Amino acid sequence: MSGTQADSLVAVSEGCHDGGAPETTRLVRLWAGSFGQAYTERNATAAHQAGADHEALFQQLGVRSVLEVGCNLGLNLTRMATNPGFTVTGIDVCHHALVAGRKRLARAMLAQASAYDLPFADGAFDMVFTCGVLIHVPPAGRERAMREIHRASRRYIWCGEYFSDADTVIPYRGESRALFKCDYGALYATLFPGLRLCDRGFWGKAETGFDDITWWLFEKP
Repeated sequence: MSGTQADSLVAVSEGCHDGGAPETTRLVRLWAGSFGQAYTERNATAAHQAGADHEALFQQLGVRSVLEVGCNLGLNLTRMATNPGFTVTGIDVCHHALVAGRKRLARAMLAQASAYDLPFADGAFDMVFTCGVLIHVPPAGRERAMREIHRASRRYIWCGEYFSDADTVIPYRGESRALFKCDYGALYATLFPGLRLCDRGFWGKAETGFDDITWWLFEKP
């Protein structure tokens, strides 16, 4: 990534695309405000192993440039951001989280943006991933977010989310319609028939440091 592009990422801080639908707008504003700030503060002391499994897997794949969509303060990027073999970028809608993340991860490039409008060129990263983020994207915004993720990826997409065979809507921290479980792997496969499913697995809190997720690894043709 060029120095000019890196400088511009840090400067992206005013306004995040909200996806256009009322429910996506509501949730972007929710996570950009005090609700997102509270989430950041709850997770600021997650277990030290957060991000270790991402680093190991991505290193095994030969990945060098990584984008996390919905990085919050960068827990999943912690290990990669100290590994000179990676160029690490993260975006989030919560300014408070990014301020905290920049203090933690001096080598990472962090920008305020939403999954609905990633400020990057097509194929800018070897790997684009989410971890517990698409679960907070309502059905009205899923396709746009996933198409942006697909567009920004040069080769791999990794998706770690809560799994359910059927769409399931769950209240989250007192907010109705704020968490959405489904088969995200099947959604990616349906939207992008050319994607190759390389692997699928489950990580518990022992692996992630803070959550239980089902994950899928896809490779672009």
